[in-house]
Amino acid sequence: MDRQAEEIVRVEGVTFSYDSVPALLDITLSIYRGDFLAIIGPNGSGKTTLLKIIVGLLKPQQGRVWLFGQPQETFNEWFKLGYIQQKATSFDPVFPISVEEVIATSLHSIRRSKGLSRKQVKEKIGEALRTVGLEQLTRKSMNSLSGGQQQRALIARALAGEPEILLLDEPTTGVDHLAQENFYDLLGQLNQEKNLTIVLVTHDYGIVNRHVNRVACLNQKLVYHGEHAEFCQSSIVQELLRGGHHLVSHRH
Repeated sequence: MDRQAEEIVRVEGVTFSYDSVPALLDITLSIYRGDFLAIIGPNGSGKTTLLKIIVGLLKPQQGRVWLFGQPQETFNEWFKLGYIQQKATSFDPVFPISVEEVIATSLHSIRRSKGLSRKQVKEKIGEALRTVGLEQLTRKSMNSLSGGQQQRALIARALAGEPEILLLDEPTTGVDHLAQENFYDLLGQLNQEKNLTIVLVTHDYGIVNRHVNRVACLNQKLVYHGEHAEFCQSSIVQELLRGGHHLVSHRH
């Protein structure tokens, strides 16, 4: 298969430092349509920084990024990227916001650019909620939901914008084990059934490894980037296990 034709993200020679502290050193990798890519590595290895550079929140100090074949500097179809940042489920109880309102916030720019009616916006919200199994909680306040439900609502928010790639940064922090497994099952379903490209920063590779097909292992530099099956047979796994990372599949 010609993977080059399906490349939707290209990171080339990217370096980034916070003040004088290196976070990423000469990172080059590609993400292809339909990938489920796990980005793993120790604390401070640059995982979050890489994700922020891909979605345009940080600018690389060296190197370049291409999105859907376009240089990031001139790319303007940001609706193609869905992004769920770290600790995104922290909602202020003093300022309640409903599930429906959270999802609607992702549709403001798309509504203008595509000329969507209020009815069409409602339909998109309903479809997104059905996809994640929260159609009965439309008017519930976000802060009344469980951690797992909040994460599903954020997935619905991203899906309402009809992205072609979904990037998530430690999305299950503070969520119980069962909710984590259910959440990753949902991501796997979206990847398989909708061909949604997923990029996931995670510390608990063991829960998600049955869904991913590619792995990027960072430690400021790119230690490994390739197929999941090959990664599981590599010496890097043993090194990470010695470092306390959870790489063994969890079973019910």
